[in-house]
Amino acid sequence: MNLSPDWREILRAQGHEAIHWSETGDAKAPDREVMEYAARNGCIVFTHDLDFSAMLAATQARAPSIIQVRAQDTLSARFRDLVLDSLRRFEDQLAAGAIVVIEAFRARARVLPLRPGGD
Repeated sequence: MNLSPDWREILRAQGHEAIHWSETGDAKAPDREVMEYAARNGCIVFTHDLDFSAMLAATQARAPSIIQVRAQDTLSARFRDLVLDSLRRFEDQLAAGAIVVIEAFRARARVLPLRPGGD
């Protein structure tokens, strides 16, 4: 709910299946419900919210994968290209279970489960 629904169309135009939570669940649903839905349905959570990666760290879960955006101008052409490139670059990690963090000028991945003190 914290990223524009415009991302749905951006991702679909590149051949990715994409839904916005507002199409699927209650806008007021707790993050736990979003995570359970994503894990159950093989979805990747694309979010601006830090809570999702914190939940993975706390539970040491292996799914769902998370793409966490850490930028303000998330709809600029440059940032859109960085996200789409990151989807290609980290495709294997996302399929296996990972958190991909995308900042204004870079992206990185950590394989799940997250462990205290490192990967």
